[in-house]
Amino acid sequence: MTDPLLLQSLAGQYGTPLIVVDHEILRRSYHEFRRHLPRVQAYYAVKANPDPAIVRTFYELGASFDVASMPEFLLAYENVRDRPERERQEFVWGRIIYANPIKAVKTLRELDPYKPLVSFDNHEEIRKIAQHAPHAGLVLRLQVPNTGAVVELSSKFGAPPGEALELLDAARDAGLGVEGLSFHVGSQNTNVANYVRALHVAEGILREAQLHGHERLKVLDIGGGFPAPYSDSVLPFSELAAVISTELDRLFPQAIDIAAEPGRFLVATAATAVAAVIGKADRDGKRRYYLDDGVYQSFSGVVFDRCRYRLRAFKTGAESMCAVYGPTCDSLDTISLNETLPELELGDLVYSDNIGAYSYATATHFNGFPPARVVHIHRREGGPAP
Repeated sequence: MTDPLLLQSLAGQYGTPLIVVDHEILRRSYHEFRRHLPRVQAYYAVKANPDPAIVRTFYELGASFDVASMPEFLLAYENVRDRPERERQEFVWGRIIYANPIKAVKTLRELDPYKPLVSFDNHEEIRKIAQHAPHAGLVLRLQVPNTGAVVELSSKFGAPPGEALELLDAARDAGLGVEGLSFHVGSQNTNVANYVRALHVAEGILREAQLHGHERLKVLDIGGGFPAPYSDSVLPFSELAAVISTELDRLFPQAIDIAAEPGRFLVATAATAVAAVIGKADRDGKRRYYLDDGVYQSFSGVVFDRCRYRLRAFKTGAESMCAVYGPTCDSLDTISLNETLPELELGDLVYSDNIGAYSYATATHFNGFPPARVVHIHRREGGPAP
């Protein structure tokens, strides 16, 4: 977590609401991922936080990128736009995967000149890709168990394993090159058994497909879902990674390239929200505080991700139970109904860490309230930058 004294200083300098992104924590999370999963290339899931400064830091660390829209693709590509053509193409081939299984025709036409790697999971997508992006390489997204994940994805995406070989054949018959398989075990997945089952499913399909002449299948993308340490109850990443590494080495030869799409795990702990108290009231025997930031802004994960962001005060004192709301004129704008804070006055500051993923990335201007200002701390460069 970023130093509270520094957070207060930045809030005084830039005002609130404020998001502080600490790039040293980004680097630390990336190195932890690579240390515990050394065989896996990390494709940062840009949708978790598409801040250009964050994307740049991961690029400089050697990360690859999982993108799910054309703007995200171009955001990653911006890092090599001025390089020679051969370097640009190698970057697209080796360090970007367009992992959204469903793509608009317009998007496919825009992607085709880059000859990217794209995912698919149904026959209609094969027909669209063959017609509008025939130069793309393909990865078949499989449907796998999402049991215990905070946000399940298997009902929206993924080909049933029983249809996998048929889809691989259909893609080959359409003249497309299928490079590998992928899956996703669900967001904020704390059930290690999901990964074990998914890896076994993928291994069985890979083995069967190779027997049917699909020799080009050399990539396995194990998706995202790696949980951020929002609380002590979350399984430590080192333990999850140990199980995954063991299964990868047992099931897949070294000739298979392993990729993953960490998003939340890499960015969640790197950002802290700082907000000011703009109102207070006692109602039904309970203190209620109102902040200049809320669920339509930095705390959107309360709604979209069912996150429980702990609020802390900079001041000390006896704490009592209270409710905390955002600034909009909407009852949905409720950050917490069960928070413990000391007695606060108008203008006092509170902060909440672990808010780097799917937070200000999904903020709105609802009710006329703009998203928080973002300040980046580049400690190796000597200071913050708005």
